[in-house]
Order: sequence, then structure tokens, then C-alpha cells
Amino acid sequence: MDKYLVKSELETMKLGAIEEVEQAECECCGLKEECTRVYKRQVQERYCGKWVCGLCAEAVKERVVVVAMEDALNQHKDFCNQYNATTRINPKLSLTLSMREIAKRSLEKRKSMSKLGRSSSYP
Repeated sequence: MDKYLVKSELETMKLGAIEEVEQAECECCGLKEECTRVYKRQVQERYCGKWVCGLCAEAVKERVVVVAMEDALNQHKDFCNQYNATTRINPKLSLTLSMREIAKRSLEKRKSMSKLGRSSSYP
């Protein structure tokens, strides 16, 4: 029996310590992922002490070009909260809200174009 114990200890030493995996929840979208403590700590160091999933990390990276890291995280978190409150709960409502925004922008664009057209036609 000692022979088997020694063999398993040697195998463990060759493989190195196996890191424990724990579940982490994204502070933006709420997605849960399994990751090691080391990886979790590295992500938190990059993102102001917050753990974010890979998808949110990419979205935040795009915003960092324009604003500071913490602002980018907060903006993305707000976006995720809005998405979770509308689109996930009621996709039809989300489509309706999107169409309303498009109509508003279109109306504003037409109004600004007509003002430009009127002002340029008069001397």
C-alpha cells in the first residue's frame, strides 16, 4: 500500500498543484463562469476590482478608448441592466422601443434638414 501512496505523491509532484476552480459572476451582465482564483484576480486587477466575463471585457475595452476604465465599466453595466430589464424579459417591447428611437431620430433629422433648407433659400 505504501508503494501506491508514494507513486501517487510522485505523480502529483510531476503534475504540479491543481488549482481549484470557483464560480465567478460578471458584475455587468450577471453571467457565471468557472475560473481559477489566479485568473479571477488577474481580471479584477485589470477592471478596477470588478470581475467581468470575456464578452463584457471586450465591450469595455472598446469604450476605454473614449473614456476612463471605471466610466467604461459603469456605462457597460448600465447597458447590460437596461438590456436585461427589457430585451430579455419582453423582446417585443424591446423591438417597439428600438423602432420608437429610430422614428425619433428620423423626425429630428428631417426637422433639422428642413430648417437648413428654409434658411438657405432666403437671402
